[in-house]
Amino acid sequence: MGEPSPTVPPAQAPDQLDSWKEIAAYLNRDVTTVQRWEKREGMPVHRHLHDKRGSVYALGSELDAWRQNRRSRLDEEEDEQNAEAPLVHEEVDGKPKPASPVQNWFVLAAVVLLALFGVAYIAMRNRAREAASPKIASIAVLPLKNLSGDPTQEYLADGMTEELIGRLSAIRGLRVISRTSTMHFKDPHLSAPEIAKTLHVDALVEGSVIREGRRVRVHAQLIRAASDDHFWSETYDRDLQDALALESEVAQAIARKVEVTVTGEERGRLVAAARQVSPDVYESYLKGKFAFGKGNSRTEIEKSIVYLEDTINRDPTFAPAYVGLANAYLELSSVFIGAPPEDARAKAMSAARKALELDPELAEAHITLAGLYQIEFDWAEAETEYKRALELTPGTTAAQMGYAGWLLSQGRIEESLTWAQRAREYDPLAVSGGEIGWILFYGRRYDEAIREYRSALAVDPNDTRVLEVLGIALMAKGQPEEAIAPLETVISVTHGSPAACGLLIRAFAHAGRRNDALRLLRELKGRRRAGYVPAAAFVDSYLGLGDTDQAFAWLELAYREQSFTLQFLKVSPFLDPIRSDPRLADLVHRVGLDKEY
Repeated sequence: MGEPSPTVPPAQAPDQLDSWKEIAAYLNRDVTTVQRWEKREGMPVHRHLHDKRGSVYALGSELDAWRQNRRSRLDEEEDEQNAEAPLVHEEVDGKPKPASPVQNWFVLAAVVLLALFGVAYIAMRNRAREAASPKIASIAVLPLKNLSGDPTQEYLADGMTEELIGRLSAIRGLRVISRTSTMHFKDPHLSAPEIAKTLHVDALVEGSVIREGRRVRVHAQLIRAASDDHFWSETYDRDLQDALALESEVAQAIARKVEVTVTGEERGRLVAAARQVSPDVYESYLKGKFAFGKGNSRTEIEKSIVYLEDTINRDPTFAPAYVGLANAYLELSSVFIGAPPEDARAKAMSAARKALELDPELAEAHITLAGLYQIEFDWAEAETEYKRALELTPGTTAAQMGYAGWLLSQGRIEESLTWAQRAREYDPLAVSGGEIGWILFYGRRYDEAIREYRSALAVDPNDTRVLEVLGIALMAKGQPEEAIAPLETVISVTHGSPAACGLLIRAFAHAGRRNDALRLLRELKGRRRAGYVPAAAFVDSYLGLGDTDQAFAWLELAYREQSFTLQFLKVSPFLDPIRSDPRLADLVHRVGLDKEY
C-alpha cells in the first residue's frame, strides 16, 4: 500500500482510533508491530493535516476487514517470531551463567540461518501461490457503498462507481462488466465468489465512499473470485475537485495489480480525464446522471436535464455533461417517452457535437452521435461513429449494442446477434434478456426471444422495456391474450406510455376485444389533440384493427417525425401483413434501407 494521503477526517466515526497507541491496543499488539504492519502489510492508517490530535488515525471497521483478509499472513509472521530461539545461558549455583562468546556466535548464526531459510521458504511459497493463481482478465466493480450516513449522498457513490467502470473499460486488456449488471448487487445477498460466478469474472472490486463537505474518501479492494482472497486494498483521501483524478488513479492502480498492460494511448486518455472540476459542477453532473439512470418516466428524464444544464452553465468546458445532456434529450424524444422529437433531437445533436469538440476521443459522445445519425437515416455516418467508439473503448456495451442495432436495421441478423452476444460478456444480466431477445424477435425466433425476456424479468420483474417487448413477441407468436397483461403493466408504471397504448390496442383487436381497442384508440387520439403522441403508436393500432390505409397514413407521419421504429422497416415482423404492399417498398427506399452498407 502506498503512503496514505494526509487528510482531515470527514467526521469522527464511532470506531475511530486517534493514535498509534490506540491502534496497537485495538489490535492487541505493540506500537512497533502495528507500524511495521502499516508499511509492509498495507494496514489502513490515515494522516491528519493538523497537530491538535494524534498524527494518525484509523477506523476499527477498516482494521477488522484488513486483519480478516490477511489473517494467514499475520499468523505466519507471529509463528516465525515465536520460533526465534533465545541465547543459551547455563545456571551456576542457581544463577544464570552468561553464555560464552563462542556459544553466542553459534546461536546467533543458527538464528540468522533459520531466519534466512524462513524468508526463502515464504518467498518460494508466495511465488508458487501467485503462479498457481490464474491470470485476471475480467473484473466487475460492485456498487461502492455510501458510508456517509446520509442517504441523499447515494448519487455520489453510484456516480463514482459508474465513472470507475468507465475508466477501467478504456483498458483493452481487461474485460469490465457494465454498470447495468453490477448494479443488481447494490445490496448483495450472495458471497463474493457467487457474485463473480454470476457475472463470469475473475475478480471483484469492492469499496466505499465517505463524503464530508469538500472531502471524499474512497476505499477500494480487489477480491480474487475463485479463492475469495482480498489481495489488494487502498484508501484515497481527496478534495472533491480531484474526484476525476482519483477515479483515473484507482483504475491504474487496479490495472497494475492485476498485471494488465496499459498502453501509452490508454494512459493518455486516463490522464486527460483526470482534470480538476469544481465540486459544485461534479455534484450537479452526478445528480443528473443519477436521475437519468432512474428514468422510467418523462419526469425523471426532465429532472436529469435540469441538473445537466446546470452543470454546463457552471462549467461550459466539461465535455461529459454534454454527453449526458445529449442522451437525456435523445431518450426524451424516444417512442417510449413520447416527447416531440424535432426540438429534443436537435438539442441532443448540438450537445453531442459540442462534447466531441471539447474531447474528440470521448467514446460516449461518438456512441450518442451514431444513434442520432441512425435516427436521421444517415446509415453511413452512423456506422462510422459506432466503429470509432469501438476503436476507443472496445469493451463498452453501449457501443457493441449500438452497432448490433445498426446491423439489425440492415437485415444482417446473424452479425447483429454475434455483436449482442459479445456485449453479453460485458453485461450478462442486462443484455441477456432485452436486447438479444429483440434481435431474436426480428429474426422470427419467437420462442427463443420469449425465453430471453422471461429470463430478464426473473432478475427485474419491473423492467418496462422488457415487459413491452415481451408483449410484442407474444402477439407475433399469435398469443395476444397473454400479451395484454405485460402491456397493461407497462402503461400503469409509465403513466400511459403511448407506444405501449398502441401495442395494447393491437393486442385487444387480435384477442377479439375490438370495443376495448376502439375505446383506447379514442383516448390516444384525444391525447394527441391535447399534446404530443408519436405517430408510430397509431401505426400499431390500425394494423391491429386491419385498417391498412390508416396505417400507411400514420406511417407517413412517422416518417416525417423520423420515428425510431422506422429504422427496422426492413425486418419488422409487425409489418409482415403489409410487406407486399408497394407503399411499404417506397418507404423502405426513402429511409435508405434498400441499399447495402
